[in-house]
Parts: sequence; structure tokens; C-alpha cells
Amino acid sequence: MWSRVGKRIVVSIPVLVGVVLVIFVMLRIVPGDPVTTMLGEHVNPAVIEKISREMGLDQPVHVQFFKYVFHALQGDFGTSYRLNRNVTGIILDAFPNTVKLSLLAAVVAWMIGIVAGIVAAVQQNKLLDRLFMGGALMGVSMPVFMTALVLQYVFAFKLKWFPVSGFDSVKAMILPAIALGWNSAGSIARMTRSNLVEVMQNDYIRTARAKGLREHGVIVGHALKNAMLPVMTMMVLQISSMLSGAVLTESVFGVPGIGRLAVNAIETRDMPLLQGTVVFTTILIIAGNLVADLLYNVLDPRIREGA
Repeated sequence: MWSRVGKRIVVSIPVLVGVVLVIFVMLRIVPGDPVTTMLGEHVNPAVIEKISREMGLDQPVHVQFFKYVFHALQGDFGTSYRLNRNVTGIILDAFPNTVKLSLLAAVVAWMIGIVAGIVAAVQQNKLLDRLFMGGALMGVSMPVFMTALVLQYVFAFKLKWFPVSGFDSVKAMILPAIALGWNSAGSIARMTRSNLVEVMQNDYIRTARAKGLREHGVIVGHALKNAMLPVMTMMVLQISSMLSGAVLTESVFGVPGIGRLAVNAIETRDMPLLQGTVVFTTILIIAGNLVADLLYNVLDPRIREGA
């Protein structure tokens, strides 16, 4: 297993370097000067030239890139142009809020998705199956920002059950968590149903029924644990995608997380902050894929090397 971990880490290094290179080059070929954006259009050109020199922006792009990589390997992603703070510190301050939102969204997705998938599989081709799978299809198809806006309008603005924005209380966390987890719940429900329906056709399920086990015992004790293996892998991957993809949800609900940092960095062309958030989220995705692969390896002995 440790050799598998080593191989995945080695394969991930070129991916990470490629992402850093792409975002680094793209930010520097976009028209406009970050120093001018930061100071305003009517600043003395001599001042702009001086600050550009102090920031190292007058150096060739390849020199800037290798300097950035050298410092990034030491955990230093530079200094934010707008906030004048270390980017690593800014990201670490915002990361706990993104973690809270993502974990709550994952719980929402798992609770809704697994229950809906099991009920739909048991009630295959019946009314509940059609209703739950219709809801799952809507969850998968509906964009996250649309779900967030609908929830915000109905439950916060009209019914006033929850705050419109913010993330300073448990009540304020509910709507963002539902908005972020709704799409994942639909995917989990659909996969749980399809896997469970397939497993229920196997011979050992018929044998369990022939032994006189109740349907509940057959589903929970025999079918579900085998049907859930791919679903659990998806669930782990969804956590990493939520950690890195909560941009729209955080923007709509005003959650001070990494996604909102990235949006603010784009608006102000704060290159070090934007680069730091992109690299950090890339690392989260790579780590999530690695954990999912190892988890599947542990849960299913059939895919272990040498099995």
C-alpha cells in the first residue's frame, strides 16, 4: 500500500507544477498592470516603476516563476498586494470556515443522498423511486449558484427563518451547507440506487432471502455494504471538491472562506493571493484523490496488489 502512495505522490508532482505554471503565466499575460490596479490610474509612473522593481515584477517571467516555486516549497506564497499580508497566513485564516462549510455540506449530502438512494432502490419503478430520482436529477442539473439564490430568497428573505448572509452562527451555516451539498446529494442518491439495484440481483442475496432473513436484514447486512464501496469513494472525493469548489456558495452567502478570497483576488488582480488559493486548492484535490484511492483499497481487499 505504501508503494501505491509513493507512486500517486510522484504522479501528482507534475500535475501540481503544471497548475502552478499555467496560473502563473495566465496572470501575467492578462492585460493590465497589477501595480496600477492597486494604486490607481493617476499615480506617478516613477512610483509605479519603483514599486514594480521592489515586488520583482520587472524581472523576466521565468525568473519570477522559479523564485515563486522556490519560496512556495517553503510554504511562502508571497505577500498580498491588496492586504499587504503573507498569503499563507491569509489562506490559513480563511481555511477553517471553508472546512466547516464543506463538512456540513457533506453531512447534508450523505444523509439525503444515501437515504434517498436506498428508498428508491427498494421501491424500484414505484412512485417514491420516481420522486426521489426526479429530485436527484434536479439536484445534479441545477447550478450551485441558482440553488443558493433560491434558498436565500425563499428561506432567508421571504420566510426569514435564516440569516441572508454571514457565517457566525449555526443557524447561518444551514443554508450555505444545503446549497453546497444539494448537488452532491443528487449524485450520491443516483449512484446508491444503481449500485443497490445491481447488487440485489446477485445469487447471495437470493440465498439470504431463502434462509428466511427479513428484507431489512438482507438489505443492511448483505446488499448495502457491497453497494456502498463506490459510493464511499465518491463521498471522499466530494469533500475535496467541496473544499476547493465552494467559491459560488461562499460568494452568495458572504462566507469568509478560500473561495471568497479567490473572487476578491480576481476582482483586485491580487496575483499572489490568487496564485496561493489556486495552488492550495489543487493540493486539496490531489490529497482527496489519494485518500479516496487508499480508502477503496482498504475497504475492498479484491483490488489490493497481490490479492
